[in-house]
Amino acid sequence: MRVGLLGLGRIGAFHAATLAAHPLVDELIVSDPVRESPYGRPGDPFEADAVVIATPTGTHAELLLKACGLGIPVFCEKPVAGSVKETVEVLAARRGNRVQIGFQRRFDPGYIDAAMALRGGELGELHRVHLITADPAPPPAEYIPLSGGIYRDCHIHDFDILRWVTGREVVSVYATGANRGAAFFGEAGDVDTSAALLTLDDGTLATLQGSRYNGAGYDVRMELAGTKGTRAVGLGPRAPLSSSEGLQPPGEPWPDFVTRFADAYAAEIDCFLRSDVSLCSIEDALAALYVAEATELSRREGRPVEVAEVTEGTR
Repeated sequence: MRVGLLGLGRIGAFHAATLAAHPLVDELIVSDPVRESPYGRPGDPFEADAVVIATPTGTHAELLLKACGLGIPVFCEKPVAGSVKETVEVLAARRGNRVQIGFQRRFDPGYIDAAMALRGGELGELHRVHLITADPAPPPAEYIPLSGGIYRDCHIHDFDILRWVTGREVVSVYATGANRGAAFFGEAGDVDTSAALLTLDDGTLATLQGSRYNGAGYDVRMELAGTKGTRAVGLGPRAPLSSSEGLQPPGEPWPDFVTRFADAYAAEIDCFLRSDVSLCSIEDALAALYVAEATELSRREGRPVEVAEVTEGTR
């Protein structure tokens, strides 16, 4: 199989190494306007049998549309596009083409275990969910105005995994945020600290917290509390936290998202290459984006928002 890769930034470089070592990949064709890779050869990725898109967000929609127009199976890092409107347009133009979107937490063993525990009845009836995504240090200042904000850029992963693990939809949100660090967040209309309350369609409550300044390390966790038990994801030996009662994870804290989810990133690429179906579709990405749009609207206007407010006229 020939695979084309567009983009050789941090996650693109990781995908390049994964693809070059994969037993199903006979040839890797790479394309990036400023970077080179020791893996593969330069060329037109759309001459390949499948395409992986790891370019900046603003290019995703155009590249997805090109791949779908050519009938080439395509894997694309999140998001599908920079707006709901563009995402809906890509969905309409897919024409039955196989598209997988990069929400790698679905391929992480911890989240898979939690989903199986919940669906298998081990936790009983779910009543509460808590999610945390916290970066050890902020992204570059120039990235923030292009990111879409912390809810769209960062927490969209939380919204996707919440839907996937619970099998429920988010119907309403109440979000807030604060700026405790660099001025460039506020200057871009963004926040560096986030919190939200989400209500699922069966009445289950989910709470969410985030930060761009988690000095202990990269912290991503999920807790599911039910009538029979509680299951946590992210409390392994490299969790970046300690307790006053003396519990201290023995390993070095996770430094970043690529290191934390390296196996999951490799697993989602393997799934894309081997499977005839998409385990994370454009529809899934759009559903998570709707929640992100609702939380950002709630934060800006300081009020509860029904997710239906941002879906009206787009379905």
